[in-house]
Amino acid sequence: MENSIDTFRDSPVTRLFTVLALLGFGYFAYLIADDHPQIAWPAYLINLLLWSAIAQGGLLFSMVMHVTKARWSDNLSGLSHAFAAFFPVSFGLFLLLFLGQESIFPWIGVDLHGKEIWLNVPFLFSRDLIGLFVLYGLGGVYLYYALGLKLGKHPPRGKIRGYLHRQWARSLADVDRCRARMSVFGVLYMIAYAFVLSLIAFDLIMSADPHWISTLFGAYAFVKAFYVGLGALIILAAVVSLRHGDRSGLTASHFHDLGKLFFGFCLIWGDFFYAQFVVIWYGNLPEEASYVIQRTMLSPWKSLAWVVLGTCFIIPFLILLNRKVKTKPVFMAVLCSVVIIGIGLEHLLLLGPALSPDISGLSQGVATGVIFVGFFGLMGIALRFFLNLFPELVLAREQEIA
Repeated sequence: MENSIDTFRDSPVTRLFTVLALLGFGYFAYLIADDHPQIAWPAYLINLLLWSAIAQGGLLFSMVMHVTKARWSDNLSGLSHAFAAFFPVSFGLFLLLFLGQESIFPWIGVDLHGKEIWLNVPFLFSRDLIGLFVLYGLGGVYLYYALGLKLGKHPPRGKIRGYLHRQWARSLADVDRCRARMSVFGVLYMIAYAFVLSLIAFDLIMSADPHWISTLFGAYAFVKAFYVGLGALIILAAVVSLRHGDRSGLTASHFHDLGKLFFGFCLIWGDFFYAQFVVIWYGNLPEEASYVIQRTMLSPWKSLAWVVLGTCFIIPFLILLNRKVKTKPVFMAVLCSVVIIGIGLEHLLLLGPALSPDISGLSQGVATGVIFVGFFGLMGIALRFFLNLFPELVLAREQEIA
């Protein structure tokens, strides 16, 4: 059987993803070289937050299904494991963010009236790096046991699979004990997920306007991450189903159930969005109201605010009321793509006025869009590598992804 790594490298799809990644990050490097860091780094940060959230929320689906013992999701859980392949990429790209600190932390060198204890660059990056390391480490350990239970009896292929099978042979002698460990690490990941994503939201989004505070912002961030993670999982499942048909083991009922869960988190996202807005409106405190007014009533951001509300809530809410739509992989993939783009625009809405006040919304939007393509290419490479290494997660019987 052909080596999966060689198949991955020779694939035209992999080449396409590579070109997209080079295009996006090449444009990022061009902006830096052309002395436009105030455009490049905010766009980089927006996409780093979005695509990291997709990976974090995508893997969370498997853990939620395992802990709740949801048997309908077995084939989908296998696909959700693939999002962990982006964890090392996310961690490495977060380290790179340190170089752009002057462009993404407008509070550097500003009197913060006592907040300097929390908002200082060394402490901020240290705690966020430790948080991501713990989160990704817990996800990796959970993935180790999940893959071992699912693939441990399959014949090893290649050096990576051979090494993993030798480890699984020693670790998976007691299946019940391994399932218990999966539950433990799954719950620990969920706890870390809520804590770390709240921390990241406070440090990298809310701190852009250091005098604005929202106690709901952390919960809003990790709910949003699961929302886009589910959307990305639906897109991946749709691609696998359309390409491999019945061999994928995915049916209309899978998409219907996953669509209902996606619809539920559309409502939860809308609820958290409204809950933050109404409290600020009712309190009418200047430091809180000015944040909302700038993003919803002043140009050029007010138009973007309506686009975000439409793409992330109104459109999916109205469409997903229809039961048959949830069973259509192509339609669901398109809808989820719209939602993911909408959440990316929502990050631009939150960060743009604070990080790019003197830059036109169009210039910042174009940079964010092109760098979005680069991150999409990296995500595609990571997913394809993982699923090519473990094709049993895609097909009902062991086959290579050509």
